[in-house]
Amino acid sequence: MYRFSRQIFTNIKDAIDPHPDTIPVHEARRRVLRSCEETIERMARDPRYFPKPARSLFQEIRCYFPITEQTRVYYTIERTLAIAHQFIQDEIERSGEGTLTPCRATTRKGKPCQRTPLPGKEYCPSHQHLEEPALV
Repeated sequence: MYRFSRQIFTNIKDAIDPHPDTIPVHEARRRVLRSCEETIERMARDPRYFPKPARSLFQEIRCYFPITEQTRVYYTIERTLAIAHQFIQDEIERSGEGTLTPCRATTRKGKPCQRTPLPGKEYCPSHQHLEEPALV
């Protein structure tokens, strides 16, 4: 998974240019790499509940780039995270986790809930209070 975060970093590292009064370039690069890795880790760990990872990552690291480079940085992030998202989805389907049944709860109107349950659970986040505790 780190190949995606490293790919983002290698494509944008030369554009890193923080304001001289704030932090040195090597510290800015370290923070950008860490943010890229954390984003990829969250995408892999929690793919259903991380709606806009490209926008989130860009908002986190944009302060380290001059305004003239921000468009290129955003499109690099967006393109690489789209590839990472597809890879993660393929891995989920390959491992069999992509064939989840919908939540077992019903809505207030009596219709079946259409949301996806939490991993290893029978209910979605909205209905997780209905989950019976496991007997020890």
